[in-house]
Amino acid sequence: MIKKRIFIVALLSPPLLFLASLYIPFPRAKLEPGPVVSLRIVDRHNVHLREVLSSSGGHCRWIPWEKLPDGLVAATLAAEDKYFFLHNGVNPLAMGRAIIQNITHRRVISGASTISQQLIRNIYHGRRNIFSKLYEAWMALRLEKSLTKEKILVQYLNRICFGNQAYGIEAASRLYFDKRASDLSLAEAAFLAGLPRSPAGLNPYRFFPRAEERQENILKRMLAWNLISSEAYERAVHEKIRVLPASQKFRAPHFCDFILKRIQESGTFSPDLIRTTLEYSLHKKIEMLVQGHLKNNEKKGITNAAVVVLENSRGEILSMVGSGDFFSVEHDGQVNGALSLRQPGSTLKPFTYALALENGLTASSLLEDREMSLSTPEGSFRPRNYDKRYHGPVRIRSALACSYNIPAVSLVEKMGPDLLYYRLKKNGFTSLTKSPGFYGVGLTLGNGEVTLLELVQGYATLARGGRWIPASAILNIRRCDNRNISLKTDGFRDVFSPGISYIITSILADHDARVPAFGLNTPLNLPFPCAAKTGTSKDFRDNWTIGYTPRYTVGVWVGNFDAEPMRNISGITGCGPLFHDIMLLLEKNGPSLSFITPKDIVRCSVCPKTGQKAGPLCPGSIEEIFIKGTEPRISCPLHQAQRGEQAFIPLSHSAWARPQRQPRITFPADGDVFMIDPVLRKEYQTLILQASVPERYSVNKVEWWINEEPAGISSYPFRFRWKLEPGSYIINIRTLGSTVMESRPIRIKVIS
Repeated sequence: MIKKRIFIVALLSPPLLFLASLYIPFPRAKLEPGPVVSLRIVDRHNVHLREVLSSSGGHCRWIPWEKLPDGLVAATLAAEDKYFFLHNGVNPLAMGRAIIQNITHRRVISGASTISQQLIRNIYHGRRNIFSKLYEAWMALRLEKSLTKEKILVQYLNRICFGNQAYGIEAASRLYFDKRASDLSLAEAAFLAGLPRSPAGLNPYRFFPRAEERQENILKRMLAWNLISSEAYERAVHEKIRVLPASQKFRAPHFCDFILKRIQESGTFSPDLIRTTLEYSLHKKIEMLVQGHLKNNEKKGITNAAVVVLENSRGEILSMVGSGDFFSVEHDGQVNGALSLRQPGSTLKPFTYALALENGLTASSLLEDREMSLSTPEGSFRPRNYDKRYHGPVRIRSALACSYNIPAVSLVEKMGPDLLYYRLKKNGFTSLTKSPGFYGVGLTLGNGEVTLLELVQGYATLARGGRWIPASAILNIRRCDNRNISLKTDGFRDVFSPGISYIITSILADHDARVPAFGLNTPLNLPFPCAAKTGTSKDFRDNWTIGYTPRYTVGVWVGNFDAEPMRNISGITGCGPLFHDIMLLLEKNGPSLSFITPKDIVRCSVCPKTGQKAGPLCPGSIEEIFIKGTEPRISCPLHQAQRGEQAFIPLSHSAWARPQRQPRITFPADGDVFMIDPVLRKEYQTLILQASVPERYSVNKVEWWINEEPAGISSYPFRFRWKLEPGSYIINIRTLGSTVMESRPIRIKVIS
């Protein structure tokens, strides 16, 4: 008998304990309406941009039972839980079916959750699995013991997500219809009641037909279950649903997403208000310009564009347009083109030439634009100019203004890609994550992917005279306790000298210098000083125009997010017109400003053929700018040659005092001292020795001698690459052939 009683007690204990557990009071604190902790984002003039939840536990605009709209409760029951008023928190048949299906498939494929269970899931967040479903069921049963059905519905309708970060029916009503929930019509209530099932899949801004179809199904259920009359059904089903355009609720969407990501990464606690640097009235006009530009270029295969506008003095972002239409599904409108990695084409060339100026060249130095072939790990690389032509010796001003590829590649080949790579990193191009050797000399042509924002920051460095500061997007942050907090910035750093920055700016703003490549009338011609550079990536996949005035820096990208190439559109034709219009918009109300000339800048007349100081026999002259001490001091030798004698002009900034009659070393100069760079790899620590021989001697080859030892032989134009090693050296040349001559030796030093 005793054993029988023990068996009965053991058999009945689990069910009894389970039933008893249902009467454990539900935690009241979990049911209290949370504080309003929505985060507001505004522009610099406090224009409202967006309102989002700063905490997953926050609930905006909690409303009581008596203010719930007519028809909303019935629509919610039809959409989510037909038997809500008949069960005790769990629908046993639906629950059993779901458990069997989930166990059979070993994953959650069926829910069948009641409204009470969905409320529990909303209160207690966690991973969904079979055990979580059982826990939800137990908590739902406890909930039903603690609250009436009406109060459970109030909790549910004030907590559930209706998509686009709208939590609660009042927030959803204001977001989608710009009205109070109590003013919703039956059709609008049924429309909103259908969204919680799949807030992303039924997003009215992206999938309106799906949301509308679900609304119609809910209305049919309401009619079939006698929740509404046939007259009410007819009125609702024929009512046109007009969702408030997303653009009116999601102003500057890409910029706001950028702000939210920065806040998240910074770990800022409980922000209540963020005042940003955006100038919304300007931003809205730029959005319209972008949309108009895309519409005018539909036939050219352009589907998207991005724009960043920076105020130079403080580095504040005034506008960030990430795509033509944020809500375009067809063209991936939610991708932010301002932050996407793309190949920048020729837009990195100004930084290459800035380094060349640092390393002894000037804006009038001659560079060779002729066919060249370089050996790379992938094979032979033969750079080509955009116009598929060679232009012979060109001055640096012309090479940069006309964006010739070969001179830029030859400079990087001489200096080494390490030098350009590390300077770009210093200038804020953090997206270049591979090693310098990975990019090679092609780095100057844009084979490394960067963002539009990085390019704008980099060009703003030149506009400020060589000083880099990080782009700023936030003016101040207010916490829920009304305390103001600030985000830390990276400070500033000097990347180039003011003199070098000014010379690069002068070249990029020189309309005449770019005429040979772009013609007289281009979108870059503006009625005020503006330095600009265009770029086109391989296969016409990306077009760029980046430029600046003393006040603003503007970056424009056009292309396709799916990497589909455009139809023979270059940077100046694809981006130039949009860049032109934005610059006019920015500068239309302000007086024209000129770039500030540094104190160490001097001007000198040079020969357009040789880049040397213009002499009386030169056919015309042009004015060039130099950093004091680098200007040419010897008159052009080409136009001083005797009758019948043609002088060879070496591709350096050196010049001769009189017509040449003997072979000579033109670079380096006697007494020069060179220093081993501790940063660059040793294979790039080389010097290009240059020599000149009068043409009348018909010399084709010369032999280089270093410290009285033969070092190598070079043909015309008599250049020889020599690896630098610390020490003192005596260098001279000897001609080879029928006429043997020897140059005067020069002495140089190499120090480490």
